[in-house]
Amino acid sequence: MNILMVGCGQMGGAMLKNWAGLEDMSFTVVDPAALHLPFGVRHETAADALADDMFDMLIVAVKPQMIETVMPAYGPHLIEDGCLVSIAAGYSLQGLEALFPGRAVVRVMPNLPALIGRSATGLFANDAATKEHRALVSHLMEAVGTAVWVPSEDQLDRLTAISGSGPGYVFQFIESFIEAAESLGFSHQDARKLVLQTMVGATEMAMSSDRAVGELRQSVTSKGGTTQAGLEQLRTDGTLDRLMVRTTSAAYGRARALR
Repeated sequence: MNILMVGCGQMGGAMLKNWAGLEDMSFTVVDPAALHLPFGVRHETAADALADDMFDMLIVAVKPQMIETVMPAYGPHLIEDGCLVSIAAGYSLQGLEALFPGRAVVRVMPNLPALIGRSATGLFANDAATKEHRALVSHLMEAVGTAVWVPSEDQLDRLTAISGSGPGYVFQFIESFIEAAESLGFSHQDARKLVLQTMVGATEMAMSSDRAVGELRQSVTSKGGTTQAGLEQLRTDGTLDRLMVRTTSAAYGRARALR
């Protein structure tokens, strides 16, 4: 399986590091500025260096504003029944189909933890994509974390508001949590250590348990105890729930506007 990646920035490079060791796959990257590529990955700086080479998959990893000027040169290098995969955020399926008419196209929405192989990735394909195309893309994306197929491009926008933008929400909560710990007298170093381990431990516990998250919350909340006192502030009048709805709705609206 020969795969061509056009562009290799932070996200594309992170994915490539996880893909480079996959069996029966060879990767070529075209990017004038790519550095420190994994061993065995072929590197070219321009499309004309590919000569007559053909590929089973073409991965669009350039910035969205560059797609219309850069990507047409690579269409002839995709085999007839090959698959186009785009990790370019905000560039619509319709736009990709216009550039590559009749082709199987898959839009991919990873998130920042792809940098450490822990991405939550959304996938959406057009009607030309076969079961084999979907299986191959799933295989690649599961190598960098968890992959979820969605039934529409609008649902991909909704997913963007959850997992795509989600790391930013989590980092903001962590930042505020650390500041709260510091207000109780902890040094920044100790506050960071305590908060991050608490977040990791609680998340891994939720992931490894079949119990509902609400049930886990209740299990650590003794009546009249410290956790209840703190939660009463977080949950006052449903403020936190409404804030998260507003947060994700705003991100969803922006995702739709960008497409």
